[in-house]
Amino acid sequence: MSVLHNKENDSASVEKAPACISNILENTSVEKEGKQDEVFDFSGDSSLPSPPVLTLEQEKKLYRKIDSRLMPILSIIYLCSFLDRGNAKLAGLVTELNLVGNQYNIALVRSLVLKKFRPSRLVQWIPLTSQIVWGIVMTLMGLVKTYQQLIGVRVCLGVAEAGLFPGVVYYLTFWYPRHKLQYRIGLFYSAATIAGAFSGLLAFAIEFMGGTQGLEAWSWIFILEGIATVGVGMISLFILVDFPATASFLTLEERAYVIWKKKHDNTTAGEAELFSWHYVWAVFKDWQVWLQILTYMSIVAPLYGISLFLPFGYSTPITQLLTVPPYVFATIVLLTFAHYSDKIQLRSPFIVLGLIMCLIGFSINISSAPRGVKYFGTFFCVAGSYAAFPGVVAWLGNNLAGQYKRGVGMALHIGLGNLSGAIASNIYRSEDSPRYILGHGIELMFVGMGFITVPITIFIYTRINRQRAAELERSGGIGQYSVKEIHELGDRTPDFKYML
Repeated sequence: MSVLHNKENDSASVEKAPACISNILENTSVEKEGKQDEVFDFSGDSSLPSPPVLTLEQEKKLYRKIDSRLMPILSIIYLCSFLDRGNAKLAGLVTELNLVGNQYNIALVRSLVLKKFRPSRLVQWIPLTSQIVWGIVMTLMGLVKTYQQLIGVRVCLGVAEAGLFPGVVYYLTFWYPRHKLQYRIGLFYSAATIAGAFSGLLAFAIEFMGGTQGLEAWSWIFILEGIATVGVGMISLFILVDFPATASFLTLEERAYVIWKKKHDNTTAGEAELFSWHYVWAVFKDWQVWLQILTYMSIVAPLYGISLFLPFGYSTPITQLLTVPPYVFATIVLLTFAHYSDKIQLRSPFIVLGLIMCLIGFSINISSAPRGVKYFGTFFCVAGSYAAFPGVVAWLGNNLAGQYKRGVGMALHIGLGNLSGAIASNIYRSEDSPRYILGHGIELMFVGMGFITVPITIFIYTRINRQRAAELERSGGIGQYSVKEIHELGDRTPDFKYML
């Protein structure tokens, strides 16, 4: 049932927005020195009616309606992208392909480095076409016979997966205001932690297929999970919609409300939508982007390191099963962090908590503690890195204003930040087993970097917010700026407040 009444009864039964809001929505213009700016269309809102005024409960129902349409399929898509990670190594891939030294690690790096190619402007088809392509490529990975073939297919897999995560996160920013964003990223990203648990169980079951049709268990892991990925991609073609303005599952008034809520999420005059190279260059000159990249690295390095290498020292079937509990625990912590982060509208405290958990976990694992204690430490490693990750991504997305600046900024953030994942894939060398002092030591270095960059970022954000509040009090508002000037300023507008 729609949050609002049927369209035929909307004019009589839905309370319209106050005149002051309607004027902002319909005209979005500010007169300055007797000259009126052009009318700005935001995400197709000029073709929609004025948004209704909703109660808090009605708003919650509306966003639950959007959640029920978008989040399940997006989460399943991301789950599919994580299913193959790590388990094929345990199922005999290294042995059959005669991989020695760091060859397996290098095969992973080729895929991770390619993730810096982020076509976020093509977000409409990223979750659809790219998933079908990578499902086909993943299936073909089950047929490789040599190290060279493995490298080639991993490169293709990296290209196919390149835009998925940044594309989906950028896509979500069109639907949700910034204080509702992290929980949705958390729901989406929790699929990765669920995949960590589910893939262990699935790989354990598939291992019994070893020898079927002349293929080893690791081949069947890639083949079956690849076929499932293609199937999900085909289904998603009929479920996902482009943007709120064209969402047929919402009424016109609901679409208008979603767009209005997002439009005035950051500043009173809304965001810029028309493309300009000005917004691209602004990303590279923005101090916060580079600090946030370092924070991203401090979380992603532990995340990739622990998800790709969980060396417990048990037999392969037992190790597969032992990967399940840490990821189940991480999923619970992730969703808890995301819920309360949106509720109190703060990102940094939960990122710091994640870093503390990683510090505890890797400190235990680098020690000479018994094997069971180290396994306990992996709970902290997995939960800390996975639970903090959505907050890191949401934090920068929340503090960039303007659709194109946000899109480019998030692409750069995730693209360069993932280079630490490539590093993490090469620090757990076979000759360092079983303590992996080098690997755990480098992970602790990245965690320490986060303990430096997060407080610096908080300090600068707080200082700028205070300066802007003082400026607004002196000037009495932003009436001296035109809408065009406000759009060009973006997150540097005096009434834009950074989220901490």
